[in-house]
Amino acid sequence: MTAEAAPRPTPTQWLAGARPRTLPAACSPVIAGTGLAVFEQGFSWVAAVLALVVSLALQVGVNYANDYSDGIRGTDTERVGPLRLVGSGLASPPLVKRAAFVSFGIAGLAGLALVILTQQWWLLVVGVACVLAAWYYTGGKRPYGYAGLGELFVFIFFGLVAVCGTTYVQVGRISLATLLTGVWVGALACAILVTNNLRDIRGDAQVGKRTLATRLGDAGTRVLYVILIALSALLIIIASLLTSWWALFGLAGLLLIIPAVRVVLSGGTGPALIGVLKATGLTELVTAVAFAAGLALAALSP
Repeated sequence: MTAEAAPRPTPTQWLAGARPRTLPAACSPVIAGTGLAVFEQGFSWVAAVLALVVSLALQVGVNYANDYSDGIRGTDTERVGPLRLVGSGLASPPLVKRAAFVSFGIAGLAGLALVILTQQWWLLVVGVACVLAAWYYTGGKRPYGYAGLGELFVFIFFGLVAVCGTTYVQVGRISLATLLTGVWVGALACAILVTNNLRDIRGDAQVGKRTLATRLGDAGTRVLYVILIALSALLIIIASLLTSWWALFGLAGLLLIIPAVRVVLSGGTGPALIGVLKATGLTELVTAVAFAAGLALAALSP
């Protein structure tokens, strides 16, 4: 089927292909980083909104890029999880690839606006690195997502880089509390990917996709998921000691993850892990909001 003859997805299918359940991983670091900026009396709504646009556009871009790359490799032929546009035949590979690069373009424009606003031109290098990491997750001849490095890059770019970058463009510095927040946000973002790869572990192994889950095995991946959640709770406590006890509000958000942890530890598979994926993303978002709200209250309190 040619690109011209291929069916075009409906808006609803495009939205499903963007994988909205992963978007909390893009919003959460910006929210948490902005909460720290408010606490440090450096909040800028313009910089915060631009950082959010960058993060969301990159996440959507990497989702479409992943759809395209996995689709042309045939690794999405049989899926339990969310709709894939190329793998399902709903869209031609070139069309989905174009959508990925449009998303990267939007992220680039918002990032350029941030650079101009802050006059920190070295941030352009960070932006380029983010786009390259997004594309080569499953793109190119040697995608790092197929080598078990996906979680590492998610931790770096949707944890450390996103949180520290958001705070930096508003405050102009990166504190230890900001760095630790980047670690716990990154850990929760990793937990989302770990859940996704745990769900797909059998199919990925069959097609030679060597994710971290296929390397650790089913049991090891479940242990890793729990470790990431526990690490997040510990670092929220430490970050509160460096800022304010109000930041402990973030722990309330982690309560939402308890049912999902039970499913993972009880050996849930397939459709059961789709619920875990949703719960993990929601937990990261609610935890970031609660953490940021606590810091904002601390900044307002006498």
